[in-house]
Amino acid sequence: MHILVITSEWPTEQHPEWAPFIVQQVQSLCRAGVHVDVVPFRGAKNLVNYLQAYRRVRRCLRHNSYDLIHAQFGQSGLLALPKLLPLVVTFRGSDLEGIIGAKGQYTYRGYILRYLSKWIAFLADEIIVVSESLAKYLPQQLPYHVIPGGVDFNLFKPSSKEKARKVLKLPQDQSLILFGGRPEIPRKRYTLARQAVDQLASWYHADLVVLQNIPHHVVPIYMNACDVLLLTSLHEGSPNMVKEALACNLPVVSVNVGDVQARLAGVPGCIVCHDDCPHTIAAGLTEVLNQKVSFNGRDFIKELDEDIVTNRVIRVYRHIMQQHRSS
Repeated sequence: MHILVITSEWPTEQHPEWAPFIVQQVQSLCRAGVHVDVVPFRGAKNLVNYLQAYRRVRRCLRHNSYDLIHAQFGQSGLLALPKLLPLVVTFRGSDLEGIIGAKGQYTYRGYILRYLSKWIAFLADEIIVVSESLAKYLPQQLPYHVIPGGVDFNLFKPSSKEKARKVLKLPQDQSLILFGGRPEIPRKRYTLARQAVDQLASWYHADLVVLQNIPHHVVPIYMNACDVLLLTSLHEGSPNMVKEALACNLPVVSVNVGDVQARLAGVPGCIVCHDDCPHTIAAGLTEVLNQKVSFNGRDFIKELDEDIVTNRVIRVYRHIMQQHRSS
């Protein structure tokens, strides 16, 4: 099987930490014997960037024989048109939900992206969404597969908190709360997280730890160094940080976003806040930090092993190829 992946998110020399979930899936596909070529691009609201990427896609199609195209994110599907091969599109969040601007409001550009993504969904042969919560944004009656991002269990695993803090030169006598996202992204709501943690000052010597330009392979060290992961996003598809935290046995406090409620249901020691007030989030953090029993989140996500998830994606590929051959 030979496929072409088109993605608007991919690591760069300046940002090696970008889109690790897509890199993981591509690597897992290759381990499973799928021959994968990748055309990454950054649209960045620039038509020229899209045109350049479109030419690269057409060049790949001229010089290689592919079985299908897999577009990661709705906007990536634009580069597969006009459709010459079966098209799989994975929708991951903002492509269907919209884009949050600096003032915390959905942008006009985000509404255009949502419209384009719905149009691409109509044209796709198979649709994948990373959570059931995203499916409500799809045009009605369109069939879809729910396949969340997987976790690399060899990379994300529990280790000594004391040793992790020594490696990162973090204090041993503080409660450390890991922020789930890049602060510069408005929808992550870093200010809300900061407000919630500041409310703990009366009870805890606590601080917020932020992952800023940290390579993906270093993230597990931070997760093992911290006491809790905090997610305050306005919207998400299926946040991989939550799943990676559970794999490291790091408890999670989150607002009710994406598939977090379903993911943490039945996982003792994690909190999904009933609203996004700083006081409510601070209360959730306090409850988790007061826990005296050991936390084991890893056992609750075994079905999300990256290779298991990738096999589900490959089954979608095989189905679309079978349908294409019989048509």
